[in-house]
Amino acid sequence: MTFLTLFSAPKPFTNPHIAMIQRNAIRSWTLLPDVEVVLLGEEDGLAKAARELGVKHLPNVASNESGTPLISSMFQLARENSNSEFLCIINADMILLPDLVEAAKQVVKLKDKFVILSQRWDYNITSPIDFTAEWQNHLRSTVHSQNNLHRPAGSDFFLFPKNCYQDIPDFIIGRAGWDNWMIYKARSEKWSVIDCTPSVMIVHQNHDYSHLPGGKSHYEHPDTNENIRLAGGQANIRYTILDSTHQLADGKLIRPQMTSQRFTRSFELFLRSIIFFLPEKMVENIARPKRWKKRFKKLFK
Repeated sequence: MTFLTLFSAPKPFTNPHIAMIQRNAIRSWTLLPDVEVVLLGEEDGLAKAARELGVKHLPNVASNESGTPLISSMFQLARENSNSEFLCIINADMILLPDLVEAAKQVVKLKDKFVILSQRWDYNITSPIDFTAEWQNHLRSTVHSQNNLHRPAGSDFFLFPKNCYQDIPDFIIGRAGWDNWMIYKARSEKWSVIDCTPSVMIVHQNHDYSHLPGGKSHYEHPDTNENIRLAGGQANIRYTILDSTHQLADGKLIRPQMTSQRFTRSFELFLRSIIFFLPEKMVENIARPKRWKKRFKKLFK
């Protein structure tokens, strides 16, 4: 039995740059200790890539009318075809290092129900990674030199116990909203939402959006509106890493350091919990006045 199963629905391998970064990412996953990898879908080139990389491929994923995989089906297939106690859904452009597995094993000792996430490092890459003995040190050095830690919005992976997230709506992969709902769901179920940014390096390989209609970001895609509807509305997709309940640092779970962003966000959630009968727009205006933002920035410099 492996400790962790990573599952993902890659894009087609027809675009040379997308194909390269996906191969980089998946190859890095196969080098992790005590991990199995499951690739889902029927995109062009996926079956061949799975064979070459020596990972499991499951083609029969339920899709929407446009043929884009549904996250509910991905979760179901991952559960049914994994013998791991822990699962991790991840985007296929993310390079992972062993520190993620180490962090997960530390969290398991401390919490029963949780979801692990982190901010990503955005990385410009134009050639395949040479996975030789020093590749991890070289990657860390190069990523740090580019110094592009992504803001705490948008999450590219979620790691959780197998008994969590058993009622996923039919979200559409690769569109906005569903990742924010994952944090909302964990908070509403009172699971620990653990930001591992201080303990792990998660590397996102930058790319364009040529695989989407019109080359526009997934935020502008019509399917995003469907994700928002399935999430229960805008209020449930506002959640970000700023809403984590803990951080993992030096093997210990700590409360996130209070910043102006976290304070205003916590206050907004508090207001929503006690003034639920007010219109959402009114609550938002109360929670985020410009004069408060300026005051909090001075407080938490």
